[in-house]
Amino acid sequence: MSDYHCTARWELEASPEEAFALLLDATSLPTWWPSVFLDAILLDPGDERAIGRTVELRASAFLPLTFRFRARVTAVRPAERIAIETTGHLDGIGLWAFEPGDRRTIVRWSWRGRLRAPLLGLVPTFVHPLFQASHRWAMERGLTGMLLEVWRRRTSDQAARDWLPSPPRPVFPHNLRRWWIVRRARREAGGDLDLSPAKARSPLP
Repeated sequence: MSDYHCTARWELEASPEEAFALLLDATSLPTWWPSVFLDAILLDPGDERAIGRTVELRASAFLPLTFRFRARVTAVRPAERIAIETTGHLDGIGLWAFEPGDRRTIVRWSWRGRLRAPLLGLVPTFVHPLFQASHRWAMERGLTGMLLEVWRRRTSDQAARDWLPSPPRPVFPHNLRRWWIVRRARREAGGDLDLSPAKARSPLP
């Protein structure tokens, strides 16, 4: 595909420090943004400021495609900016920017590069707007997931945490992995495993 530029703007009730911490820790993405990030493996922790931190990611959206890529932190300004370089199926550069507001934070995302996933070259040009729609879908669920994770981290009350809903989950076919894990866990537990939303968040990916 040709050069691709995607942007997003989030406005949420969180401090810049809270939003910054969540996005700098890319290994936590499958926890609070599981509808998009399926796996995250830390390859290099980077220096004391996280510069050089490299994470291998597997991601998807509502299209039946999976993207594998590495994200490396290239610059950091605490609670203000995170610059990254991506290689693999997503080959480019991105920037998270954090702007404090009146009891809110504006988070801006910008990425420019090329999509190099297999089969993309076979996709007709008229279908390309679906990728923009898929990006919007992914970012909307990222905002929801971040809000829920900020609220979860703010309280040490387990009852309050259990009350919070789970973040949005992957769609078909990417949700089959979770379905298979749930089925196996039920079988191993003899069918007595409690998988209510409050119980299912921790032990299952």
